[in-house]
Amino acid sequence: MTPLLQVENLSKHYPVKGGVFLRQVNSVKAVDGVDFKILKGETLGLVGESGCGKSTLGRTLLLLEQPTGGDIRYNSKSIINSTKEEIRNLRKDLQIIFQDPFSSLNPRKNVAHIVGEPLLVHGLNSRSKRNSRVEALLELVGLKHEHMKRYPHQFSGGQRQRIGVARALALNPKLVICDEAVSALDVSIQAQVVNLLQDLQEELGLTYLFISHDLSVVRHISDRVAVMYLGKIVELADAETLYTQPRHPYTQALLSAAPIPDPTSKPKRTILPGDVPSPLAPPPGCPFHPRCHYAKKVCHRVQPTVKEISASHSVVCHLA
Repeated sequence: MTPLLQVENLSKHYPVKGGVFLRQVNSVKAVDGVDFKILKGETLGLVGESGCGKSTLGRTLLLLEQPTGGDIRYNSKSIINSTKEEIRNLRKDLQIIFQDPFSSLNPRKNVAHIVGEPLLVHGLNSRSKRNSRVEALLELVGLKHEHMKRYPHQFSGGQRQRIGVARALALNPKLVICDEAVSALDVSIQAQVVNLLQDLQEELGLTYLFISHDLSVVRHISDRVAVMYLGKIVELADAETLYTQPRHPYTQALLSAAPIPDPTSKPKRTILPGDVPSPLAPPPGCPFHPRCHYAKKVCHRVQPTVKEISASHSVVCHLA
């Protein structure tokens, strides 16, 4: 099956300048050699600690950040060297729901303008047709006609995120990147928004890249899950396999830290020593070796390659 989106050796490095002439002296390796694919109609979860490069990866896929290297293929066509006009057309198919519903909506614009702006930008100049489409979108995400004339400060966090979802769906996209779309919401509101996203996926045939650090939400919504550490994907598997048979030591530690809603259970925690290394100076060899309980000499010197555990399970580890 041809993937809807395929990423090959994708990198995003931010230059660090210094000295009298502000020459580049180093670079922050936010995303460093990432490979994965997303099939049509599936949800790929992306998890990892804060600062590991998840959001940068999501923004780079949409060309909101220009990649440093590698390739992004949408419908088998490379989009990495797209012109401004081609990127503008891509926006119809590739959309994003931002993390913070309080800062991603313009406080000076009402809901009709916020949700209708993508339609105006892409040529729907008739105000009556735009308003009809906005009304249908608001109904789709559980809001009402009278909400169109209200401003963002008049809504709760969950309602604001629903407005963000409506805006993302305005142009009938094929792929939606959910960048921590529920992390700023209360738990009960999180459940509502996640259920809404699943209902919309079934109804509209959407494909999701679901970025989150909440492992329980990712397990609930994802078909496959990728684990990211220091700008690299270290394990990728279907959700059930990854949560029950994790092979990478980082994935095992991450899952052991997830809270279990059972007061009688006493799970064994894997405590990782030290902190996440700086992306300015990642360690040689395996990037996880300074914190790994199983690290051998080879881990300090040689960068591991991808090992195929099964057809749907791959891991980047010498010892897996």
